[in-house]
Amino acid sequence: MICETVKKGVDCAFMSKKGCGFFGGSCVVIVEKCGDCNKIFEYETGKYCKVYPDPKSKWMTGNCPTASHIKIEIKEAQKINPLKASKRASKKK
Repeated sequence: MICETVKKGVDCAFMSKKGCGFFGGSCVVIVEKCGDCNKIFEYETGKYCKVYPDPKSKWMTGNCPTASHIKIEIKEAQKINPLKASKRASKKK
């Protein structure tokens, strides 16, 4: 349904005939950690996240899972079994 509280005119999954069904009755503005995320939209009442109605809760456990401005470093350190490595080395000779 179309939001009638904070993001007026935007389709929202939390809106119902009784009003906003999100905890607290409306979406919450973004936090400072959201920074330059491309999922932020500015409305008349402030800046809000397009994905999460309460972005603060997503930052409590670390990084926001959909934050576009944070690069996640994946460390691919494969453990090598020394016994197998020595066998491979002896076969190559």
